[in-house]
Amino acid sequence: MSGPVTIRDAAPDAQSDEPQVCDVEVIDGRDAEVGGFAVRRVLPRRQRRTVGAWCFADHMGPGSTTATHGLDIGPHPHIGLQTATWLVQGAMLHRDSLGSEQIIRPGQLNLMTAGHGVAHSEETTGVHRGSLHGIQLWVAQPSTTRDGEPAFEHHATLPQAAVDHGVATVLVGAFLDAVSPARRDTDHVAVELALEPGASILPLDRAYEYGLAVLDGSVKVGDCPVDRRSLGYLGVGRDELAVEVVEPATLLLIGGRPFPEPLLMWWNYVARTQEEVTAAHRAWTDRTERFGAVSSALAPIFTADPPWA
Repeated sequence: MSGPVTIRDAAPDAQSDEPQVCDVEVIDGRDAEVGGFAVRRVLPRRQRRTVGAWCFADHMGPGSTTATHGLDIGPHPHIGLQTATWLVQGAMLHRDSLGSEQIIRPGQLNLMTAGHGVAHSEETTGVHRGSLHGIQLWVAQPSTTRDGEPAFEHHATLPQAAVDHGVATVLVGAFLDAVSPARRDTDHVAVELALEPGASILPLDRAYEYGLAVLDGSVKVGDCPVDRRSLGYLGVGRDELAVEVVEPATLLLIGGRPFPEPLLMWWNYVARTQEEVTAAHRAWTDRTERFGAVSSALAPIFTADPPWA
């Protein structure tokens, strides 16, 4: 799944100065629809635009796909970001302008690097029938790589580590003694936590800020509940995270060093200035070679010019 990001999601003055009452800042997500499928957008929100380099998170489903209807997103452009797709249930087909064609299933990672420009589609019709449930995230690329060549990688298996009452699967970065093979352009991490009931203590890096997305079940951080409709923001300076699980839960812990560069996000673009976004959007609208072509039966997606244009 992909965007779009609007001003409603990520206003320029997005960080909140409101005092925290809980040990975790619980940020409510926003219901949206992408590709005909219900999603819950937990990042960016007005209270929190980024968690490390993570700048976007859409929790999709759980919902049903059939032989004729599912999550189908036609070819669309990206710049300056990586898309990380992770499923809990179901299957999806990724196609991109690099010629990649890759089905993803639970426990596997699709990671696409946009750089200067790439286009892709995401499809379920004809690929999977039944429940579809997962999350797609974006990682903002730093200035050192965001104008580089696009790339795609698929990881069929990922390293795991034992934690209290469960198992951690490392999508990106390092956690305990497990290190993901996935590309990283910044110092960040993503870990799926499959936890059984009980109190779990998870190690953290004090230099990172963290966010906790609940994919299944619900948990408590201190006395504060975090469920599938929200993101728990943990801030920086923590050595560990204590979570209380009442029923089996699947969580996604994301984090990283606070991103040092200002971001401008609009539609499917992550940039620094309005001029960069305008140029990218004009290239997509004019069908130039910048984004290439995707071999998909779905129609390409277009939208109006950005509001400042």
